[in-house]
Amino acid sequence: MFEFDQYLGFLLFLTILTIGFWVMFFLVAFVPYWIGGAIMELVKEKKNKNKEDEGEK
Repeated sequence: MFEFDQYLGFLLFLTILTIGFWVMFFLVAFVPYWIGGAIMELVKEKKNKNKEDEGEK
């Protein structure tokens, strides 16, 4: 059977594996959504600025 230090090492391995899974899930799921939203906001701001500049002329 396992000795105590092997048991702790196995738990540490499972903990690191689980943390890595959730970090990858976050990076794959939320970061592209966040970047896409930021790009859309920049495009909207540029369009509004261009409309305001045309209105002043």
